[in-house]
Amino acid sequence: MLTENKYIRFDWAVKRMLRDKANFAVLEGLITVLLGEKIIITELLESEGNQNSSDDKFNRVDIKAKNSKGEIIIVEVQLTRQLYYLQRMLYGVSKAITEHIQIGNKYDQVKKVYSINILYFDLGQGSDYLYHGKTIFTGVHTGDQLKVNTKEANEIRMTVPENVFPEYYIIRVNEFNDVATTPIEEWLDYLKNNHIKENTSTPGLQEARKKLLYMTMSDSDRRAYDAHMDDIMVQNDVLDTAKMEGRAEGLEEGRAEGRAEGLEEGRAEGRAEGRAEGLEEGVQKKALEVAKNLKSMGLSIQDIQRVTGLSKDEIESL
Repeated sequence: MLTENKYIRFDWAVKRMLRDKANFAVLEGLITVLLGEKIIITELLESEGNQNSSDDKFNRVDIKAKNSKGEIIIVEVQLTRQLYYLQRMLYGVSKAITEHIQIGNKYDQVKKVYSINILYFDLGQGSDYLYHGKTIFTGVHTGDQLKVNTKEANEIRMTVPENVFPEYYIIRVNEFNDVATTPIEEWLDYLKNNHIKENTSTPGLQEARKKLLYMTMSDSDRRAYDAHMDDIMVQNDVLDTAKMEGRAEGLEEGRAEGRAEGLEEGRAEGRAEGRAEGLEEGVQKKALEVAKNLKSMGLSIQDIQRVTGLSKDEIESL
């Protein structure tokens, strides 16, 4: 890719640039493509970028926005794996709902929430790069879908729970390997490869071509961005090494346990459990080693957290 066509990674842009009202169109485009309707962001709400506690900062969403209907939209970019990521998603949505309703308000003030999660790690099984989840209530015996009464514009109308309960989108960036032909595929191509077609008509990407060029950054922003990319390279190298070491240790432990039991069932369980435990232990061990080295080099706790994904307590105990 030519230098003049080098685009800023989305995870950096969403933290540093897309909070600017002049750049809302980029984020609006992604949400428009996902939801299938025109989205106009009216304001950005309290979010990760201005939390007082560093611990809280690493456990909050990147952006919370409000669309023209007053619905809350959460956009989170996550680079490293978390064992309890689904619980994190639920926590983020719950916080968004409770933070934006005042005590004493009626329940009709509760806003529908869309949770958009952009993941650069393996969440588990599944071969698709985009998953969508919403809440429906189905009759156990009849199979029909429940509808409930609700009041809108002084009239009692019927609505379905999915119009009230949160909706979730999980974008698994690393699973995208297709040629970009549809709008969502063009967005995945940018999220994974930083590539945007010159003739794109996809919402948000036209604006991204103009606003997210690397060469238009100030010198200070470019240095900070380059340091961010270096951190990601180190982090990915740590994780890849830990995965390989953990996988090798897990396979060996699994084979040994399976041979000792002498049963096919024992071998299968031993390999599976050893592989999983070895992988987790390998990742943790390697992260601790890297953190110890970075700490000896004088890096801040916050920088070490960003590179290794370890908690503040784990780093301070080294």
